[in-house]
Amino acid sequence: MQQSSYELMSAENKAMQDDPALNPAMFWVGDGEALWQQKMGSQNKACSSCHGDVEKSMRGVATQFPKVIKGKLQTLEGQINQCRVSNQSSPPLAYEGKDLLALTALIAFQSKGLPISVSETPANTSFLKKGRESFNERMGQLNLSCAQCHEDRAGLKLGGSLIPQGHPNAYPIYRLEWQTLGSLQRRLRNCMSGVRAQQFEYGSPEMAQLELFLMWRARGMPLESPGVRP
Repeated sequence: MQQSSYELMSAENKAMQDDPALNPAMFWVGDGEALWQQKMGSQNKACSSCHGDVEKSMRGVATQFPKVIKGKLQTLEGQINQCRVSNQSSPPLAYEGKDLLALTALIAFQSKGLPISVSETPANTSFLKKGRESFNERMGQLNLSCAQCHEDRAGLKLGGSLIPQGHPNAYPIYRLEWQTLGSLQRRLRNCMSGVRAQQFEYGSPEMAQLELFLMWRARGMPLESPGVRP
């Protein structure tokens, strides 16, 4: 049975996620709203120039990513940058930078409470297979896989904390340990560092494939974005 790591949090942390007035990630959502309206580039276009009201046009969008677009597996962050380059004649935003996190949080927030709808298709099956292989592959000096912690040992304790199932349904998240908002890719790189493995690069095909598998694995779970975690 799928379980969000929200269920493993303290009542105080749950309250912080649930109340927009307490959730620190909402500052990024607010910044995203301003960026959505900001015209830029030689074409002098804003996100709203093409997509209009974010609450209407982006509802449900985050539940579908990563998805294959014109033959390429694209994460939500990757698609935001693709739009900037192609439609706004502007440079891509840096991963983990304030602006990309803000736009990602804004778009994800429009799907809060909606079920993850990533499914296997003829277009994504090869990418999904590679993501599944990455999830199950032992890596690093500790010779551990994602599956060994988040499937085989989920619910047990590591260092005094319960091991979650590792679902990505609340990203981007404000992590109290980080004292800032962070993407799923940042969290995955943390895990890879933890097992002393070579980290996948931000925006890499390998990262997108793993993210695709994780979203498929969490299909049907409601999005909590933007979430709070310890």
